[in-house]
Amino acid sequence: MRPGRLWFAAVSLATLLVLAGSTPAAGAARPFDAINHIIVIYQENWSFDSLYGHFPGANGLANAGMAVRQVDKNGQPYQTLPQPIDTTQKPPAPDPRFPANLPVLPFDAAQYVPPDQKTGDLVHRFYQHQYQIDGGKMDKFVAWSDAAGLAMSYYDATNLPEGQLAQQYTLADNFFHAAFGGSFLNHQWLICACTPVWTDAPPDIVAQLDANGMMVKDGQVTPDGFVVNTSFTVNTPHPATITDPTRLVPNQTQPTIGDRLSDKGISWAWYSGGWNDAVAGHPDPLFQFHHQPFAYFANYADGTPGRAAHLKDEQDFLAALQNGTLPAVSFVKPLGPDNEHPGYATLLAGQQHVADLVRAIQASRYWPDTAIIITYDEFGGRWDHVAPPVVDRWGPAERVPAIIVSPFARRGFVDHTLYDTTSILKTIELRWNLPPLGSRDAAAHDLFAAFDFSQAAAPGVQLPAPQVP
Repeated sequence: MRPGRLWFAAVSLATLLVLAGSTPAAGAARPFDAINHIIVIYQENWSFDSLYGHFPGANGLANAGMAVRQVDKNGQPYQTLPQPIDTTQKPPAPDPRFPANLPVLPFDAAQYVPPDQKTGDLVHRFYQHQYQIDGGKMDKFVAWSDAAGLAMSYYDATNLPEGQLAQQYTLADNFFHAAFGGSFLNHQWLICACTPVWTDAPPDIVAQLDANGMMVKDGQVTPDGFVVNTSFTVNTPHPATITDPTRLVPNQTQPTIGDRLSDKGISWAWYSGGWNDAVAGHPDPLFQFHHQPFAYFANYADGTPGRAAHLKDEQDFLAALQNGTLPAVSFVKPLGPDNEHPGYATLLAGQQHVADLVRAIQASRYWPDTAIIITYDEFGGRWDHVAPPVVDRWGPAERVPAIIVSPFARRGFVDHTLYDTTSILKTIELRWNLPPLGSRDAAAHDLFAAFDFSQAAAPGVQLPAPQVP
């Protein structure tokens, strides 16, 4: 266990035990039976405070207190924020759009870079993220960031397209992404509540740690053979530049939520923007190979029936809404330009894409019995003031936004219940009576508190045009 987090661990365990018992008893009416379709829209790389720190009624920046204090790697307080770095430049360089010597406080990036423009990216890797959290003090985000002061930046997304959905439906402000670090690992946890295994990984990509658990050399794989940072599957699609199969993650055999659903005869699909082009060998320049978690598993390997049946293009999702073939469970992963990822995408374009997807669902025959869960894979390197609970060596990690949109979602509601990414799995498992995938989803709180099944089903809400700062 990481030093200094014993108190958080005790609180976390007690909280999880309370929450695990808060769902209606097994003998009661099944709470999710009114929902026949669950759609998960999985976006990229924003912490809660960096988008909704000013959202009315949410636990936001006004409650940050001493957590805004940032110290360097030696524990010395910063007097001012170091100037944000633009990591998209080669080599990375200070971003002149941001002033030097900003106060050591969260700052509104929209004053300098509006949300329809790109900022630099920020490091978001497994070990660095734990050092940033610093035993729950949340005070080394700047110190361990390759983008320096940019780690303390935020946009007020309250009136952006997804923020408008959050105002009308339910925003969860205590939802943590499942695992430390980046997109690769958190996509895996979304579908299997597990960390992939690669026991014979090439030695040069294995991290090295000292006796105190501090990183001596970064790597994709932990010393005991778990894959934690961006790595690519031995299956297609993967980058054409990697031609040695020994440098690709071997097929995984852990059970996934897809397997659980298939075993029960429940329909499901993973819909990915740009999938068809990538499989055909001409991927979009912003297609992200490591955002395709099912492709890493033997049941969905090249040439398998499972792959053909369940791994599809985002355009197939839109077609299914129209032609009546939408499965019971859908995961929607937008293509790079639409996923909000700092560095290569703009916040506003991704937010609008999600709002357009929601409108398409609301206009379809499926809206009356659908629950849409919009959330983010991970924090993207940006600070948040709430220390994550301690459960296991993988996480949970940091707060990310989660918005629940449904005719049954509570309206204009901020849900303070403790959730993590595996709460999505728990909700699917409860709805279709599936066994848990592991200890984390077994103990997680489902999303029941975000719904009011006694209220009259609401029609799809037409959103006004976004207000851009």
